[in-house]
Amino acid sequence: MTREEMENMSVEDAFQKIDLMINELSGDIPLEKSFELYKDGIELLKCCNEKIERVEQQIMIINEEGDLDEFQ
Repeated sequence: MTREEMENMSVEDAFQKIDLMINELSGDIPLEKSFELYKDGIELLKCCNEKIERVEQQIMIINEEGDLDEFQ
């Protein structure tokens, strides 16, 4: 899976893909395949983390005076 494919994937889809990878890793698979799945899973998690951080930076809350403040 390329980085571009990961970035185009929604966070929800990425978590589903990670879940499938975990299930596959739980089975009897060759060592090389397990390393590949592990590496792809870590990259997907990094991509999800970056997306979540970007959203957190954009979230605004309304303070008591009715003005917008950044969510912390």
